[in-house]
Amino acid sequence: MADAVPLINLTNHFLIAMPGMEDSTFARSVVYVCEHSERGALGLIINKPGGISMADLFEKVDLPLARKDLGVQPVFHGGPVQTERGFVLHDPVTAEGLPPDESIYASTLAVPGGLEMTTSKDVLEALSNGGGPRRVLVMLGYSAWGEGQLESEIAGNSWLTVDADARLIFDAPVELRYDQALRLLGLEAWMLAPDAGHA
Repeated sequence: MADAVPLINLTNHFLIAMPGMEDSTFARSVVYVCEHSERGALGLIINKPGGISMADLFEKVDLPLARKDLGVQPVFHGGPVQTERGFVLHDPVTAEGLPPDESIYASTLAVPGGLEMTTSKDVLEALSNGGGPRRVLVMLGYSAWGEGQLESEIAGNSWLTVDADARLIFDAPVELRYDQALRLLGLEAWMLAPDAGHA
């Protein structure tokens, strides 16, 4: 039986931390929501680079990296849960003979109307060989909220929400992603007092 959809469904949306967010993991963060159901939500922080590059990561997993365009790209801190596990956010990838909603990778979550999140090593192997998705963001760890928790945080003015824009994820300079996400709502950071409500 399919999960019931929550009153608000924030799948394929950004969560933008309000200035009053005190949790250092999420302060000034932009989170891409991959899944949101009545059981909770799962997302990836897209604007917090970790301490290693993609070249470092591929070296750690004993893979060459033929995609030179990716070598200097940082590996991101996706959230505080399972920080040793890799998550690859990427453009949808389809293949001849597969249904359009089925990925070529072993373990992929297709975000309705949005991107794909793959946790299996085969996507790294494809990148290693010079193929794979054109645009990727690799992160360690993810962000999760239990049943009703995200809705409660939004009601408490911890987050603003807006439809996700893949260009912001893949093309915007990392240090500008927070401000550019706010601009999707017509806002600037200075307009938001730490204890302000929703715009």
